[in-house]
Parts: sequence; C-alpha cells; structure tokens
Amino acid sequence: LAALPEELCKLKKLETLHLNGNHLRQLPAAFGHLSALKTLSLSGNQLRTVPTQLCGLCHLDVVDLSKNQIQNVPDTVGELQAIELNLNQNQISQISVQISHCPRLKVLRLEENCLELSMLPQSILSDSQISLLAVEGNLFEIKKLRELEGYDKYMERFTATKKKFA
Repeated sequence: LAALPEELCKLKKLETLHLNGNHLRQLPAAFGHLSALKTLSLSGNQLRTVPTQLCGLCHLDVVDLSKNQIQNVPDTVGELQAIELNLNQNQISQISVQISHCPRLKVLRLEENCLELSMLPQSILSDSQISLLAVEGNLFEIKKLRELEGYDKYMERFTATKKKFA
C-alpha cells in the first residue's frame, strides 16, 4: 500500500491496525478520527516523521513506527497518549524535549538510530513517566547514559516497574 483510503478513518470502533511492510509515506488527514484505536503498527514503511494525527487518539496504547525513515521526533509528540512508542531502526538524530510530557508513556524504544548522547533530552530521565528507555545501537556508549543528570530518577522508575512485574 502506498496510501490509505480515507474510508478507513470512518471505522469508529477499530481497535487494532497492523500496516507493517507497506510503502506508506503519510497517514490520511482524518486518521485522528479512529478514536477507539488502541494498537497501531506501521513498522517497515516509508514514514519520515511521527504522524501528528496520532496525538489526538486518547485510547492509543501501543504505537510501532520502527523500520521507517523518521529523522526527528517533533514537539507535537508531547500530546501522544500512548503507553509504548517503538521508534527502533529509524534515522532519528533529534528528539523534542516535549516527549517527556507524554502523560502515559512508559516504554520508549529508540534502538539503532543516529542519536548522539547530547541529543537525548535529559528530561526523559528526570521528568517523564518513562520506566523503560531502550537506546542501544546509537552513536554513544550505553555506560555514558549512566553519567547523565536524572539517570538515578529513571532507575527508580525502572526498578519500581520491574518489582511490580516480578
């Protein structure tokens, strides 16, 4: 698929949508009308940015945007309601500090991107709800992450979450 039909956006009760391995470059403008959507997988497409249409979907739990061509994460991401956001295997080199304002975001996957440690907003560690931050395979050593301000606060959330599921 190179494009999605607008009619798809009329499926008011649609909860799960898997569109992996297509040629999608963007989502229809009315995509934000899929108000019941909980799981969205767009892995392996040709998206260049995080679709702003996702930010109005308040029931969205899991968003998989891995294996696309996304280069940056814009300010609008702060309105995203997802619990898990997978951005693995993109070309991300910049992330808006607004990502730490996502009210429900617990899992952020940024593995195998083009991130420098200096481009990772410190607020993700100190001021967010994120309890699992996966950043392996970027342009810095993981042990350097431990030296950042706020890492101890992140580890408290990480450990608390681990104990909850142990």
